[in-house]
Amino acid sequence: MVRLMRRVLGAMLLALAVPAMAQLPDRAADRVLEGQLTAADGATYRNLDFTVPEGTGRLVIALAHDGDPKASLIELGLADAQGFRGASSRRSEVTLAPADATPGYLPGRIGAGAWQLRFSVGFLPAGKPLGWTVKLWFMKPGERLSARVPSRGPGWYRGDLHVHSGHSDGSCANPAGVTVPCPLYATIAGAAARALDFLMLTEHNTVSQLQVMRELQPFFDRTLLIAGQEVTTLHGHINVWGVEEPIDYRIAPGLRTFNEIADRVHALGGLLSINHPAAPTGVTCLGCGWSMPDVDYARVDAVEAINGGIIATVDGGDPEGKLSNLPFWLDRLAAGDALVAVGGSDSHDGTAAPGTPLALGYPVTVVHAEGLSEAAILAGIKAGRVFVDLSMDPASLLDLSVSDGRRTVAMGGVIAASRGLTAQVRIAAAKGARLELLDGATVLATRPVPPGEAVLTFPLALSRARHAIRAQVRGADGRILLISNAVRITG
Repeated sequence: MVRLMRRVLGAMLLALAVPAMAQLPDRAADRVLEGQLTAADGATYRNLDFTVPEGTGRLVIALAHDGDPKASLIELGLADAQGFRGASSRRSEVTLAPADATPGYLPGRIGAGAWQLRFSVGFLPAGKPLGWTVKLWFMKPGERLSARVPSRGPGWYRGDLHVHSGHSDGSCANPAGVTVPCPLYATIAGAAARALDFLMLTEHNTVSQLQVMRELQPFFDRTLLIAGQEVTTLHGHINVWGVEEPIDYRIAPGLRTFNEIADRVHALGGLLSINHPAAPTGVTCLGCGWSMPDVDYARVDAVEAINGGIIATVDGGDPEGKLSNLPFWLDRLAAGDALVAVGGSDSHDGTAAPGTPLALGYPVTVVHAEGLSEAAILAGIKAGRVFVDLSMDPASLLDLSVSDGRRTVAMGGVIAASRGLTAQVRIAAAKGARLELLDGATVLATRPVPPGEAVLTFPLALSRARHAIRAQVRGADGRILLISNAVRITG
């Protein structure tokens, strides 16, 4: 029995010694507290008071000590002026914010004033005192504590920008076959099964999913989960990415305007995209079409040029069908607006099999980013080096640039009109596909796609008027497989 108990205790200690995924701010702590505990403090409770300053949107705590990392020497608890905010066993890093918190802790307002760390002190050996350090970060609203997942460095990353779960109107079948609000776990598991690099969780007018995301990110450590919300108004739907604060969706005279919402999103470090602008508005979908008054399109970052749900359920799989969003994007390009074309599945069932209506990951938006982090993905989208993939082939590639002989501008960029401009397309697509080079909606050239990865070059003979050079790939059946973003040429 003694031998058995030793084995059990050893296994428990080994398991407990495995650290959780570290997630601390990428800057110095705002306050550092230090102290010592001796054997006389063993098996007691010790309280540590500290003050949270005004304007704190997120609290982050990191505890370290110089004792045996496998031993239960100090366990954390936390209270604010109203009382208990959480406790944890063998967890040394904790965060709390209005919408999410480390498991074991309660999300909610980070009130200014007196807070208290509560140490549960274990049995300490006699002799050397135990030195401890607590680091505190008082993060401002909009200052993000982004998840960390393995990154390949600069390159192309595949993700879905528009997904719903049971935190809004997503549903799926439970084990008994009954349709229920679909748990976020099932949605994220669906993204992981499709090997997506990132997933934007965009619930209608809520951020309640953030708490579950905080819990599940370490488990799904190959799929970056990015905060999002679909701001669902009476005049149109707007995806917001990279913002944790709930955005008030009530656009009306005397309340707020679209432009004020856009300014708030950008002040918080997020991006804003118009969803399914060509969709009809009616009893089945409140405000789905785009009829937003007084829009300053310079404040808009992107537009959902491809919505997978509409393609699958209304347009018979054709991205150029009667409810296509492509004309809206092309009209904005023609008007000189720098809207980045993106895609989104608009999935409401993370368990739906690939190829079925509302399946997650159709289409995929492919972003060239400096790495797999929230900041890098958002920066990549903002820059416009993005293509939309309806082929569902991870090997697909469509990258476009324009050169004047002195400088080369990637898609999403701007270059002045001049003689001798050339467009270069780096491409990999299915056998039998054809590449189209376009100026807005006008086809300039078409070529068969060579096997493997290839680079095709096209001379451009353009007037000094405004142009938007882009590329798309059609499959053997004539349907669009890949859509690039544009290089805008100014006169």
